Amino acid sequence: MKKFVPDSVIIPTGIETKDFRIRILTINDLVKDYDAVISSVDHLRGVFGPGSSWPSTDLTLEQDLVDLGWHQKEFERRSSFAFTVMNLDESRCLGCIYVDPSEKAGYEAKAIFWVRQSEIRNDLDEKLFSAVKSWLSEEWWFTTVAFPGRQQSWEQWNSLPDK
Repeated sequence: MKKFVPDSVIIPTGIETKDFRIRILTINDLVKDYDAVISSVDHLRGVFGPGSSWPSTDLTLEQDLVDLGWHQKEFERRSSFAFTVMNLDESRCLGCIYVDPSEKAGYEAKAIFWVRQSEIRNDLDEKLFSAVKSWLSEEWWFTTVAFPGRQQSWEQWNSLPDK
């Protein structure tokens, strides 16, 4: 099986724009991440596809800690990459980005991200989408990245053949 990340590749650790900072998500982000998720539960439902139940309305801080630990370990293993989106002074989590191997033919990777509900009115979703597309094309090694739920509808994505 082809590895998601060649051993010789240095994984990009983030970028900064005038509006936000993208950096590796770790367990140290727990309180800010939890606040962003819990404040946006209804808005985030379905971000990982129509069958996803994340986030649940009863998500606990401990459950979020387990999730963040899992993401951090996946990053260390180079099997998947989760990033937090912070405001520039790092006082507030604005969202998250997930770069995963694609299970669908024709794509090396898939990128899914979300922003907290309160940031929609500030056009953060559009700004982040633009920044992530540029970042992945300029600093990552992928030639084909899918954005399911954005560039493809979930119905289109789910109908693609598996690898």
